[in-house]
Amino acid sequence: MADTNYETSDRYLIDDSDARRSRRRWIIVGVAAIVVVLLLAFALMRPHKAATPATGAAAPQQQGDQLPPVTVMAPGNDTVDRTITGTGSLAARVDMPVGIAGEGGRVTAVLVQPGQWVNAGQVLATVDRSVQAQTANSLAAQISVAQADAKIAQSNVDRAQALVGRGFISKADLETKIATRDAAIARVRVAQAQLAQQRAANGRLDIRAPASGLVLTRSVEPGQIVSPGSGVLFRMAQGGEFELRAELSESDLQQLSVGQRADVTPVGSDRSFKGAIWQISPVIDPQSRRGTARIAIPYDKALRPGGFASATIAAGASTAPVLPNSAIQTDAQGNFVYVLGKDDRVHRTKVTVGEVSDKGVAITSGIGPNDRVVLSAGAFLSDNQKIKPILRK
Repeated sequence: MADTNYETSDRYLIDDSDARRSRRRWIIVGVAAIVVVLLLAFALMRPHKAATPATGAAAPQQQGDQLPPVTVMAPGNDTVDRTITGTGSLAARVDMPVGIAGEGGRVTAVLVQPGQWVNAGQVLATVDRSVQAQTANSLAAQISVAQADAKIAQSNVDRAQALVGRGFISKADLETKIATRDAAIARVRVAQAQLAQQRAANGRLDIRAPASGLVLTRSVEPGQIVSPGSGVLFRMAQGGEFELRAELSESDLQQLSVGQRADVTPVGSDRSFKGAIWQISPVIDPQSRRGTARIAIPYDKALRPGGFASATIAAGASTAPVLPNSAIQTDAQGNFVYVLGKDDRVHRTKVTVGEVSDKGVAITSGIGPNDRVVLSAGAFLSDNQKIKPILRK
């Protein structure tokens, strides 16, 4: 019995020892697996070193393949139309203010409206002349009286001349009658002059157009009392001609001359009107350093004085390199491009831009027609960077 217990105890001890060995074995296997996984992960995460080239010629080719391919072009010279742009206000080329020319009075009728064409001397408005008409009638009557007196005086002279030869009257009496006749004739002429003066004054009561043109504004109504101090009653554009008073910089004015053509576009309109410079300001504003170019425009009902418009003035043509806008870079130091130099390295080059057209941007200084310029990707390059150029013709 005791032996059996010993045997059972020994068997239990042996089984427990085997279980512990088995657990240690699995722990060792697990730790080894973890180590292997970590080593593999570390090996995969390490950067691979470039394989050593077999020959000396293979290294430069691999380095060239890693350079960024960039398109370059020699712009050459192109004809560029030089244009100058400016803005300003539309106005009548010859603005004619019209007011009362006579003594004034009450306006009886206004015969025109803004936007109407009138001829020189046409009546724009009439002023009451009832008092002046009576004065004219009185002067006309005085002429009749003076003419009657002159007729009687002439008859007395005729009779005296017939009697003086017979000795019935003296020559002194004849001379007196001649003087009386001459005074009567003079009074007729005075009365006639007074009547003509009154009629002229009556005619000036009407407000008339000083020249043919277009009525722009009206500041008078029937029943209004007007006088020489009433100011401007109508404004007219002589001949209906308009102009754009374009404000331009001092340097732009130096390039203009009278007669140059211009296209004028009012604000809010898709139409352009042909015009020509007829006057250039001889004075430059000392504060703004700007002057005025006056561009004459024929009449068109779509033009309205006082409106705002822009002008594009043709200022001749020149030859210069032309680049697309993508080739030109800008920073705090100004405009620049990248020019391809020796060893396929690009160099930052400062440029001055000129006219912008459908062809591109004209370059007035900085590069020549044969320089190879980077067309795009300039924002991703740096000075003296080596590239793989792709020449575009």
